[in-house]
Amino acid sequence: MKTILLHPTDLSIAASLVIVDIALSIFLRLGLHKQIAIAATRMVVQLVMIGYVLKFVFALNNPAATGLIVMIMVLVAAREVAARPDRSLVHGQNYLIGLVSVAGATTLASVFALITAIRPDPWFDPHYTIPLVGIILGSVLNAGSIALDGVLSGVEAAQPGIEARLMLGHPYWSAMATLIRGSIRRGMVPIINQMSAAGIITLPGIMTGQILAGLDPVEAVKYQILLMFLLSGASGLVAVAVAYSAAWRLTDGRQRLRLDQLR
Repeated sequence: MKTILLHPTDLSIAASLVIVDIALSIFLRLGLHKQIAIAATRMVVQLVMIGYVLKFVFALNNPAATGLIVMIMVLVAAREVAARPDRSLVHGQNYLIGLVSVAGATTLASVFALITAIRPDPWFDPHYTIPLVGIILGSVLNAGSIALDGVLSGVEAAQPGIEARLMLGHPYWSAMATLIRGSIRRGMVPIINQMSAAGIITLPGIMTGQILAGLDPVEAVKYQILLMFLLSGASGLVAVAVAYSAAWRLTDGRQRLRLDQLR
């Protein structure tokens, strides 16, 4: 199958759909035309920049360069996990929780896939490592931010019940169990929905991209199944890590509920 290359003219034609959105926003007085234009422009600039950066890194095929790109991606993802919840912990603890959890889950899932299933030569080949980390980070980011928001935003509403349990002699972790479980469950819902819909309701982006690039559909399906398993495992790990870490920051050595750690 011949790969179809896109030219600037092709992209300009596709951009006409964005212009339609802008026109609708103006006509319906939605007030979104500026945001749409800025978002579309920003998207194009960012993707073109990362395209040239990846082309340079791929040509280097150097573990240090690959590691630097991965580190930057993890740092940005951790920042997003920390910034999305409505409430935050004092002293930048949101970012610390996000960084440790995201880095740990992403590293575990990526290295596991690279040394067991994909096995590129060399194992750090940026053609595989960087896209794989990027895909995993997208899922981990959602799971982590939702779980963190569940704990930090829900703890005030759950405060009476938690403190009642504490006064009755329940350990702190027992009193927080319902909130923690609910937050982890919320963090896992997106990847569960994604797995349930894959193949029947939607064709996942990676699989579609590989098919458009000329890969045999059955081989593309194998890669997509592998990726969905990786995303599920990494999302579960980060949701659990984030929820328990946030709950741990909300107590002290005397097993009190410390809402003064929130701002």
